[in-house]
Amino acid sequence: MLQTEFAFSLPRGYVDSDGNLHRDGVMRLATALDEIAPTKDPRVQSNPNYLVIILLSRVITRLGSVEQINPKIVEGIFATDMAFLQDFYRRINEDGTGNIKTVCPKCGHEYEVEDNNLGEV
Repeated sequence: MLQTEFAFSLPRGYVDSDGNLHRDGVMRLATALDEIAPTKDPRVQSNPNYLVIILLSRVITRLGSVEQINPKIVEGIFATDMAFLQDFYRRINEDGTGNIKTVCPKCGHEYEVEDNNLGEV
């Protein structure tokens, strides 16, 4: 069965307007529409860097107890967490897994490591 949702934990966490910290979340695989639709958004047309904000707001399905993920929420995520989320997005959509590919420094054998502490610093 194809896994379409992947759990993550942000390195720093999102702090909401009430001061609550949200670190654990879920991201789903992106669809073609998820990647195409934001290009029509006026915010992206005036600033192409905004594409990642809209894209992540579409594919993050849960972040702590935040009820609805939208661009405003993603705008409030710390830069460290944005970098993490962009890398996580790339891994699950290109590799189909949240695992990290690595190479043994002694023998050169390539393998994947299940990252149970995603986002932990």
